[in-house]
Amino acid sequence: MRKIIALFLGLFWLQAGLAFAQDRITVGTVAGSDVDMLQKAVEVAARDNLTVEIKEFSDYTQINPALAHGDIDLNSFQHIPYLEEYVAQTKDPLVSVGNTYVSPMGYFSKKIRSLDELKDGDILAIPNDPSNGGRALLLLQEAGKIKVDPAAGITPAPINITDNPLNLKIVEVDAAQTLVSLDDVTAAAINNNYAQDAGLNPLKDSIYLENANSPYVNVIVARVADKDNPLYARFVKAYQSQEVADFILEKYQGATIPAFPYAKK
Repeated sequence: MRKIIALFLGLFWLQAGLAFAQDRITVGTVAGSDVDMLQKAVEVAARDNLTVEIKEFSDYTQINPALAHGDIDLNSFQHIPYLEEYVAQTKDPLVSVGNTYVSPMGYFSKKIRSLDELKDGDILAIPNDPSNGGRALLLLQEAGKIKVDPAAGITPAPINITDNPLNLKIVEVDAAQTLVSLDDVTAAAINNNYAQDAGLNPLKDSIYLENANSPYVNVIVARVADKDNPLYARFVKAYQSQEVADFILEKYQGATIPAFPYAKK
């Protein structure tokens, strides 16, 4: 009888240990403001007995490959157009499993206070990756400064500009360098995370800002084969909680907006 009880207890603790080990995931992100939001989601997930490790990358272009190769379980750093462009180019089987937030892109400048002050031949810096560069050009088109070929969709490049009455010179730079370029150009299109990390408030400091209906919703991404993993669903639920929404709204004061249902206070 004692042997049977010992065997039963041994199996019980083995199963418990395996369950505990399985309730752990790793989420990759870019160093900066994304980490703050993820940490709040990690706190919520912990109350659901889900342990989440955040792995920070200094180079955001390495995060999707890390997920595709199985080095991390999920990632949370990119918007849908960037993901779609990445998948189209690499054929890596990655898919969105939940929305997180919207961070409007803005144009910033040390030389002018509005895009309406642009003059003939002024130089503008935009990110050099297709999704963010295209986003910057579409924003410039929205402001009435250029026109781009509609056939280019949401990823137009400078070559797709069809009308440029001010002969604006578009310079493509690494997204992380757009902020640095402000000393050398008239204005630069800067991703929200880089602007905030530099102490800029897009709502107050930008000279032109994307509106809240932006299609560039940030998402949590998994490998296609794992998209229905229940642990991942638990993490998405934790991220899309009222507690995380309140944190985003309070910390970023509308410069970053939750992209999931939440109660407005």
